[in-house]
Amino acid sequence: MDNQMHSLTIAGKTYRSRLLVGTGKYKDFAETRAAIDASGAEIVTVAIRRVNIGQNPGEPNLLDALPPSQFTILPNTAGCYTAEDAIRTLRLGRELLDGHSLCKLEVLGDPTNLFPNMPETLKAAEVLVKDGFDVMVYCSDDPIQAKMLEDIGCVAVMPLASLIGSGMGIVNPWNLRLIIDSLKVPVLVDAGVGTASDATIAMELGCDGILMNTAIAHAKNPVLMGSAMKKAVEAGREAFLAGRMPRKYYSADPSSPTTGLIGS
Repeated sequence: MDNQMHSLTIAGKTYRSRLLVGTGKYKDFAETRAAIDASGAEIVTVAIRRVNIGQNPGEPNLLDALPPSQFTILPNTAGCYTAEDAIRTLRLGRELLDGHSLCKLEVLGDPTNLFPNMPETLKAAEVLVKDGFDVMVYCSDDPIQAKMLEDIGCVAVMPLASLIGSGMGIVNPWNLRLIIDSLKVPVLVDAGVGTASDATIAMELGCDGILMNTAIAHAKNPVLMGSAMKKAVEAGREAFLAGRMPRKYYSADPSSPTTGLIGS
């Protein structure tokens, strides 16, 4: 297939898949690996505060199931509510991953809805970029603040489609399009995807990729859902590149010719 359809470049590195997946909420590391293999994802995000990647010697290590030689590990700041905590967490992640600079920044504002705290997010992004991190950043679907994050130097901007873990799909496609149309860095939907059709719609809007966790991990069959999401992202990307037919609300246009019919 044409590389343009499925390859994604972030911070100078090109990936075959436009689907990024999380590693939490699975029953064990074996299921995590099986679902990620089915999804075709090459970038996997890891919550440094919740998952052991070497900071807790003697405990099961996620990197044994998902070795950095096979996957790009994306440390994230899930559970951080201040810029200071997020910066400290990602510096720890960089040490654990031998200087790995790619990271996912998220600074939450509320423990119930997990909506991003944008003032703290912007503050942390500025420090991390100056500190040499390649920052992918979870943010609100505000096109003004998304542009501010790009201007700071973030390598990808990741607006939520709906609340983390909600499975509500894309609740405001218009804001997402505003962000996609105004930014030059990759725009990836992060949070809210519930099923394959949600992923396809996000890609049809023109998103460069999707990051998801709960939609796969909490499916009745996570491995099968991982496979479904892989196909959904690919189909949505192809449909976006193909260009959909225009909507016609007040007239019909038969797909078959009407001339030469019997009795006409």
